[in-house]
Amino acid sequence: MGTLRDLQYALQEKIEELRQRDALIDELELELDQKDELIQKLQNELDKYRSVMIPGTQQVRKRSILQEQQRTKRQAISAEPTALDIQDISHLTLPFYPKNLPSKELIKEAILDNDFMKNLELSQIQEIVDCMYPVEYGKDSCIIKEGDVGSLVYVMQDGKVEVTKENIKLCTMGPGKLFGELAILYNCTRTATVKTITNVKLWAIDRQCFQTIMMRTGLIKHAEYMELLKSIPTFQDLPEEILSKLADVLEEVSFFTLCKVFTLYCSNKIIQLC
Repeated sequence: MGTLRDLQYALQEKIEELRQRDALIDELELELDQKDELIQKLQNELDKYRSVMIPGTQQVRKRSILQEQQRTKRQAISAEPTALDIQDISHLTLPFYPKNLPSKELIKEAILDNDFMKNLELSQIQEIVDCMYPVEYGKDSCIIKEGDVGSLVYVMQDGKVEVTKENIKLCTMGPGKLFGELAILYNCTRTATVKTITNVKLWAIDRQCFQTIMMRTGLIKHAEYMELLKSIPTFQDLPEEILSKLADVLEEVSFFTLCKVFTLYCSNKIIQLC
C-alpha cells in the first residue's frame, strides 16, 4: 500500500506540473497572438500604402523627408518637448563624477526601485549613475519645498529625511531611496516637502543633464532602427516618414527569449496533436 500511495502522490505532482506548464504555454501563446496581430496590422498598413502610392512621384517623398526633419523627436520617458536632433547632442560631453562600487550599486538599485524610472534602459541608468554628483545637507535642512520649481533629482546615500504634503507627514526615507524625479520628468512643481532629520549625503543630477541622456539615447536608438529598416529590401523604397513610424514601434527581443517562446509554442502544438 505504501508503494501505491507514493505512486499516487507522484502522479498528482506530475499532473500539477503539467497544469502549470499548460498555463504558461497559454500565456505565451496569447502573447504570440498579440504579436501576430501587430504584425498583421503593420502589414495591412503597408499594403494600403502600396495600393495608393504613385511610382516616381518625387514631390511626395521630398515633402515626407521635410516633415521628418521638422518633426519632434521621441524623448524616452521624458515629457518635455525638444527640437534637437542627433547631430546637436551626439558630441556633447556629459560630466563625470567618480564613485566607489557600493555607491554606484546604491544609485542603480534606487533607480530600479522607482516606479517612474525603473523602465529606463541599462545604458541610460549607467550614464545617470556616472553624471550624479555629491550633495550634503545638515540636520533640519529643507531639500525640497512643496510648490517650488524643481530641477534636481536625488538619491539618498546616508542619513534620513521626512516627507510631508500640506504639513501632513507622509513617510521617512533612508539610504537607497530616490526622490524629486517628477520635476525633471515632467517639468512640474514639487509635489511634497522633504526635510532632513539627520545630516545627509545625497547624489544629485539636474534636469538638463538628465534630458540630454534621455534624448541622446532615444535618438541614437531611432537612428539605428532607421538604418536597419533601410537595409531590408522590402522597406527600401518607403519614404522616411513611414520608416520613422516603423522605427518608433520596433521592440528589441533577445534571441534567447525568442527561442524559448518558439520552443514552448511548438511543444504546445505537439501536445495538442497528440
